[in-house]
Amino acid sequence: MLLLEEVAAPEPIPTEVQVRVQAAGVNPVDFKTRAGRGMAGVLGEPPFTVGWDVCGEVTAVGGGVTRFAVGDEVFGMPWFPREAGAYAEYVTAPSRHFEHKPHALSTEEAGALPLAGLTAWQIVVDTSRVQEGDDVLIHGGAGGVGHLAVQIAAARGANVIATARREQADFLEGLGAAQVLDYRDDDFDRRCGDLDSIVDFTGRYGERSLGVLRPGGTLVSVPSGADPKLHELAARRKQRSTGILVEPDPVGLAGLCDLIERGRLQVEVDEVFDLERAADAHRHAEASHGAGKIVLRVP
Repeated sequence: MLLLEEVAAPEPIPTEVQVRVQAAGVNPVDFKTRAGRGMAGVLGEPPFTVGWDVCGEVTAVGGGVTRFAVGDEVFGMPWFPREAGAYAEYVTAPSRHFEHKPHALSTEEAGALPLAGLTAWQIVVDTSRVQEGDDVLIHGGAGGVGHLAVQIAAARGANVIATARREQADFLEGLGAAQVLDYRDDDFDRRCGDLDSIVDFTGRYGERSLGVLRPGGTLVSVPSGADPKLHELAARRKQRSTGILVEPDPVGLAGLCDLIERGRLQVEVDEVFDLERAADAHRHAEASHGAGKIVLRVP
């Protein structure tokens, strides 16, 4: 259950900034946590405030902070997986959990980017180490994280194959996908092979994906990590299988900003809800098969 409550605004301690939230992205981990899954075990017994994506204005700085001043527009993913409380008017967090908002992004786009963007960055750049000329398959390429992973891999010179709905093909090709397969009727394991990297945002294609991954290639299973049996099978095939959990990352945020400034990364926003309609946003997110991210606007 999501309820709107009045609480005291948090105050920054040394090395922290206070940010007046203007937009907060909605992610699957938010509604999973609300329902007792996701990061509920980390946050403990409710009540707690969900949300980790933040875009807003710095309203106070703690001692020792040199990167930001009051009035700066910033965005970031503070504290994950600890409680950040992004579905609120104010958050506080270490200054290095934030970066200056790129001028090319609207407030809503910047609020949609951090968690999904850092997840995509840490998968493509840090975990799979995608390089120019690599063949990369992305299951769920039109989703909130998937459409960012497609762009990051393409920007690194990879040949990107994405699975999605047929009607999303033009969207993904516009983002840099070289090929789009309709997951409803395309048999990817007959049309792909000897791939360098595979990212599974759906959690449905683990063992089948290993069949088209080259020896030494990497499979990243995102929704709930990968089954240990899948890791063992990959090891026997001299492949790598791993899950991933995103973490605050100023280097990754700077990398995302660089791609945005160079026109190599765009953020697709599906729908925007006011904060008081957070419950409606969760209902929409849980039922959505559309492209892009859902965002809360904080008046």
